[in-house]
Amino acid sequence: MKYYLPLTAVAALTLLSACNKNDEPEVVGGPADPMASQLANAAPVELPPSVKNSFQYRCKDNSLVFVDFLSDDKTANLRTEKTGSPTKLVAAEAGQPFEATDGYKIEGNGKQVTITLPGKSALGCKA
Repeated sequence: MKYYLPLTAVAALTLLSACNKNDEPEVVGGPADPMASQLANAAPVELPPSVKNSFQYRCKDNSLVFVDFLSDDKTANLRTEKTGSPTKLVAAEAGQPFEATDGYKIEGNGKQVTITLPGKSALGCKA
């Protein structure tokens, strides 16, 4: 009984040593990729920014505003309801106010911000 275990291990190692160690994938048959040259020359893909900070602000008029600041430091998503659809605001450069064409504006990106909503004046808001 004692000799079977080492013999089994030697047999398994012998079989595994016969495996192909080539790092290149083998393509066996099949059609050539018609987009191979286009994919090889394509520009690198840039992933969208992730959420860097997410704040719930209480403004001076006692309203709540929900803001997600993204990792590119130039984009923020603003929601006036917790489960509402976000409005995308963009800054010209990092550190500049975030704005949308329809009257939304956020100045700042920390615990205290000034938020302007369409048809309303600017409000000071705290997280």
